[in-house]
Amino acid sequence: MRTLYHMWLSPQSRKVRIVLGEKGLDCRLKAEKTWERREQFLKMNPAGDVPVLVEEDGAIYADGRAIAEYLDETYLDPPLIGTDPKLRAEVRRLCQWFDDKFMAEVTALLTAEKIMKRFLGMGEPSSEPIRCALQNLKVHLGYISHLAERRNYLAGDIFSLADISAASHISVVDYLNDVVWEDFPAAKEWYMRVKSRKSFRPILKDRIAGLPPPGHYEKLDF
Repeated sequence: MRTLYHMWLSPQSRKVRIVLGEKGLDCRLKAEKTWERREQFLKMNPAGDVPVLVEEDGAIYADGRAIAEYLDETYLDPPLIGTDPKLRAEVRRLCQWFDDKFMAEVTALLTAEKIMKRFLGMGEPSSEPIRCALQNLKVHLGYISHLAERRNYLAGDIFSLADISAASHISVVDYLNDVVWEDFPAAKEWYMRVKSRKSFRPILKDRIAGLPPPGHYEKLDF
């Protein structure tokens, strides 16, 4: 069986898990503590990051974006990037927006302060990075609302990797109870549709010991 090395609140890991779910592909999950710099893991991915996918034939693929596109090109149903060149360009643009810009401006700041510092014994969270991340989050949720009000899904008519990328990050931030949903009804309606998909359900079951999510986290209608 294929194996995915991942971390529970890694957006890129969640992205690959959702793609696997959409494609109906079974996968064994192995949690990887990347900060331990395990030699065997570094041989698979010298960058030391998750996710890493090991296929049944032993082939190894690293980087969430690369793995997602590999899976979409290898297992064609359903298509998650699209067949129209214009749609594919928009899907890739939005994937870059969330995987790079949202990650740097929101997810990385919140997880570093609220999770990594706590579990690695690095002291108390700093208020300034958290304040900055929450301010940035408002801008990103406004952009998601703008797209959701004008399109069926973020990139266009079909559910795509753009939605998966965005929802992977949003789900992590929502686990930390940092989304003020009532201020962004269009984004909330879009997220409710995404989290209702069968492929998303396992993500909502994730739990970090000593750090439970808010009560609404797993609810499909919240």
